[in-house]
Amino acid sequence: MDFNGGGGGGGANELHNNQFYQCEENKPLLGEMSEGNNNSKLSAGPCKRSLHHCSSSGMRYKLLHEGDIQVCVVKHPRTFLSKILTSKFLRRWEPHHLALTDSSLTSATPTGYMETSLSYSSIEDLQLLSWDNAPKYCVQLSFPGGTVLLQAANSYLRDQWFHSLQWKKKIYKYRKVLNNPSRWDVVLKEIRALVDMALTSPLQDESIHQAPLHIISTLLAENSNLSPQDHENIIVAIAPLLENNHPPPDLCEFFCKHCRERPRSMVVIEVFTPVVQRILKHNMDFGKCPRLRLFTQEYILALNELNAGMEVVKKFVHSMHGPTGQCPHPRVLPNLVAVCLAAIYSCYEEFINSRDNSPSLKEIRNGCQQQNDRKPPMPLRLLRPEPPTPPPATLLPLSTNPSPPQPPLPAPLSNPAPSIPISSLTPSLPLSPPPSVVNSSEILVELERNNNSANTRRKGEQSGGDSEPNLIDCLLVSPAVNTLSIQLPAQADRVLGCFALILKMLSGYDDWRPALASLLQPIPFPKEALAHAKFTKELKYVIQRFAEDPRQEVHSCLLSVRSGKDGWFQLYSPGGVACDDDGELFASMVHILMGSCYKTKKFLLSLAENKLGPCMLLALRGNQTMVEILCLMLEYNIIENKDTQLQIISTLESTQVGLRMYEQLCDRQRELKELQRKGGPTRLTLPSKSTDADLARLLSSGSFGNLENLSLAFTNVTSACAEQLIKLPSLKQLNLWSTQFGDAGLRLLSEHLACLQVLNLCETPVTDAGLLALSSMKSLCSLNMNSTKLTADTYEDLKAKLPNLKDVDVRYTEAW
Repeated sequence: MDFNGGGGGGGANELHNNQFYQCEENKPLLGEMSEGNNNSKLSAGPCKRSLHHCSSSGMRYKLLHEGDIQVCVVKHPRTFLSKILTSKFLRRWEPHHLALTDSSLTSATPTGYMETSLSYSSIEDLQLLSWDNAPKYCVQLSFPGGTVLLQAANSYLRDQWFHSLQWKKKIYKYRKVLNNPSRWDVVLKEIRALVDMALTSPLQDESIHQAPLHIISTLLAENSNLSPQDHENIIVAIAPLLENNHPPPDLCEFFCKHCRERPRSMVVIEVFTPVVQRILKHNMDFGKCPRLRLFTQEYILALNELNAGMEVVKKFVHSMHGPTGQCPHPRVLPNLVAVCLAAIYSCYEEFINSRDNSPSLKEIRNGCQQQNDRKPPMPLRLLRPEPPTPPPATLLPLSTNPSPPQPPLPAPLSNPAPSIPISSLTPSLPLSPPPSVVNSSEILVELERNNNSANTRRKGEQSGGDSEPNLIDCLLVSPAVNTLSIQLPAQADRVLGCFALILKMLSGYDDWRPALASLLQPIPFPKEALAHAKFTKELKYVIQRFAEDPRQEVHSCLLSVRSGKDGWFQLYSPGGVACDDDGELFASMVHILMGSCYKTKKFLLSLAENKLGPCMLLALRGNQTMVEILCLMLEYNIIENKDTQLQIISTLESTQVGLRMYEQLCDRQRELKELQRKGGPTRLTLPSKSTDADLARLLSSGSFGNLENLSLAFTNVTSACAEQLIKLPSLKQLNLWSTQFGDAGLRLLSEHLACLQVLNLCETPVTDAGLLALSSMKSLCSLNMNSTKLTADTYEDLKAKLPNLKDVDVRYTEAW
């Protein structure tokens, strides 16, 4: 091999017939900025993307963090580089497993050429090298006094090492330079250069966009005294990086601060909107990054501060749903609900957290916790307002008149003497105590006692009897003895109203309503919020939408999620925490549930056990739905206690609509008894194509009390005929082959025809939902489910629960 002679000419320092590929940075780093740019005025325009010279082919590479490669290190004067590169000394290569750390290039076996790590700060130049005659895929790293050559197996690996090293070197420099900023106009240029570098890099890795965001978030966290204009300029500069990436936690906190301090800034609309939209569409778990949720919350509150207020929020929610009837993004709804719930809880955060060292709401309301039983220190104190004339210890004489209105609450007193013990609030006192106040810097909790309860107690004491008041008297008094009222600060009240309205908006979309009902079924709200009048007013609209929805999957969520837990059905019943309409919504929910698949004895039994009082109260006020409920309880013999039956009858007779429906019930009962007394045929077969109306006219024309075998095969009857079939108490065999008799009718039969022994459901549209109800018909010994939608699990369940079942046909089903 020939060497270039001398060293004086300009071409002596260049390699003969070699090609050099060098990628230069588009913009200088902070230390290389010229003084001429110091006075240039910066604008908040978008970050411009420049072409990357080394990625013109469009190749993409994964960022390397470690890998195996051949290493050769040559120490030389820079003037003799061309001679050394062509010498035979380059044949001495060492294999190393190199790691690209944040600050240096390190070998897993620190021996030979890589005995010491090579810091990125010491790398002066980074180039790609190739030879025409003897191809070697090399990357050249120049450092003071020498060169490191990395030889890869092919050109792709060489380029991957080159771009990875170049990225590590540049990001190390940016991190070091931006940690010690001097002038913010220059820093902004460096930030734009950093963003441009990340956007044009041929590397594909999550850290390519996240690393610049972390550097900038650290810069903002350490320099909190920036002007609002600097804030906006930085946000605009990093906006391109946020198009496909979530902001890191520290940056979220900076965004939250900007939303709170400058909610009307155009940055909120133009930059934050696509960021929040991406969070709502793609976030999978706010628990891993709660600041994303907080940022979304603050963004929505910032929208609410605009002139249009909730109209802007409404447009944003609509944009998240999309213009079609079906939202294409399944994560939007649960993420929006999570943001709303977190915001609502934040309104009561101080009060909820204060419970650890103060009496709980339950203790305050029950008046059973003594002042000295609580743990010190107690951040909240119970104070009594100063009486106008009598001293605090003076007892007023008993009177059946309501207590006079209390004077306005005074300011909190520094002297603890006037504070009264909670035991003075117990219901055993013969007079109504003044309102008790739990006061803190943020929240005022006021407990008011219902005067009706005190009057009722006085009536009992004046009568001198120990007996409990009767049921009707109890119904005339609201079951809610204490009313919890929480007064929030103005800002918290606005937050509560904003996110309550968002929940109201979400319930307006048909495709979102089933999932929303399911998410809210466990009642994920603090009980303090349910006592807030404004919040419950908006929430009531949501529950009404659930109740009015015809889909079972929606209105079934009104019931409790499991036994022992309250659902919306319980909370909106008279006396419930959220009831503010005398039970109108409760009656509507009962009407919907009874009109769908819940017209069962089990539902009526649940009402009789838990909500008989509210049902009788609403029936007493003339609510037709509740009158029908009480009549059904009598018709199905739900109520066994004779006294309770008489009180229900008295309730029905107290209103005109109740009296009319009770008389109709008595007429039906007389017809049933007459039908059973006269008897009739034992077998009956209807002609094909007969309808439900035909069957009704037939059964009403004569006496069929002894009918044991009825065939409706190949007729046009539906589940509606079950209302007529249940009037046949002696029925033992029923043939419904090839009819449209479905699950609803099957459930009704299972409740009333306990003596049924043979049932033919061949080629009927019944499913597991209806077939499972047959498990209560213990007398069944023959069951034909041929060509139905029976599953194997339901079949096994029926066999286990029907001990007398001997003849079963399950051909052409999943259980076959």
